[in-house]
Amino acid sequence: MAVHKIIARDIRVFAHHGVLPREKREGQEFLIDIEIELDAGAEPEDDDLSSTIDYAVVVDEVASLATGERYDLVETLASRIVDHLLSLGGVARAGATVKKPQAPLAVEVRWVGVTVTGEREGRPGEGGGGR
Repeated sequence: MAVHKIIARDIRVFAHHGVLPREKREGQEFLIDIEIELDAGAEPEDDDLSSTIDYAVVVDEVASLATGERYDLVETLASRIVDHLLSLGGVARAGATVKKPQAPLAVEVRWVGVTVTGEREGRPGEGGGGR
């Protein structure tokens, strides 16, 4: 059986996440990657968008989550994104990477970030009683 994944890379948002006062005040760009693994049965078998997850909607929701509330830690933001993705119908597993290209570091790096992954509880065949 094939595994179906929805992937979006480098969702670009401007937000005010961070511990430092300057980050909170001035804000900075963040890049977000998401990966969603669909439940068996949630794959689009009939070439109809209504039978699967609309990635355009999900990307908009992730951008809204990233800009709607301020967090000190990108770990917290990534966790909130994964929680949201797992709440969508038809999602078995999800992951989010939040990257901070302008992190205030003494050494130059392309970006620093964090990845959080999760699995929906109670998946069929795992002792949770199904959906």
